[in-house]
Amino acid sequence: MSRLGKKPVAVPGGVKVSVAGGAVMIEGALGKLEYRPPSGITVTHDEQNKLIVVSAVDQQRQTRAYHGLTRSLIRNMIVGVTQGYERKLELQGVGYIAAIQGRELQLRVGLANELKKEIPPGLTVTCPDQQHVLVKGIDKQQVTQFAAEVRAMRKAEPYKGKGIRYDGEVVRRKQGKVMAK
Repeated sequence: MSRLGKKPVAVPGGVKVSVAGGAVMIEGALGKLEYRPPSGITVTHDEQNKLIVVSAVDQQRQTRAYHGLTRSLIRNMIVGVTQGYERKLELQGVGYIAAIQGRELQLRVGLANELKKEIPPGLTVTCPDQQHVLVKGIDKQQVTQFAAEVRAMRKAEPYKGKGIRYDGEVVRRKQGKVMAK
């Protein structure tokens, strides 16, 4: 049995939880999220104690694997609708800039053409300055997926450190060519 899955999830004030038809719907100040747990996992909501309890129906390998995952996803949904998630990206390199044009993120990162990335609905992407991109949203998976896709457009390279990286990410640098004696 999953140790993490056994722990109940606390529901803070201002968050509405409904479990109906096998789907869990969580609504908070920032928005509304829905999750349908896999078969073999049951989710119950205790309104008096303000807890959500996730339990496994049997002890099959797949069910045990989904037990803790389902509990974590529900907890992430609660954090998302109350606080939200954000991921900050940093562009490093001479002439590397980012801008928002409508619902599109435009990146100039040392390539011949400007890279463009469509911003999915449900996310708020801003550029506080030309070297930073801030991705915000209520769905943790969607925020981190979009940030990873933007970062993959031009990952920071190990010789000069130029490229797109997460804010605070340390890029391991290589020495480069060494002159022969």
